[in-house]
Amino acid sequence: MTGKFDVVIEMDAEGWLVASVPSLHGCHTQARSFHGLEARIRGAIELCLDDDDAS
Repeated sequence: MTGKFDVVIEMDAEGWLVASVPSLHGCHTQARSFHGLEARIRGAIELCLDDDDAS
């Protein structure tokens, strides 16, 4: 499934980048770099969508 999702990116107090997808409950991840964060949030979205399909 291909789709577009809004991703909110914030930096926490220790400098970690935290990404979340408001339209997918519980879909969030963190990384030290934007490059790493992009890969991780894509993976998190896939897992959230797979979980929704299994329900």
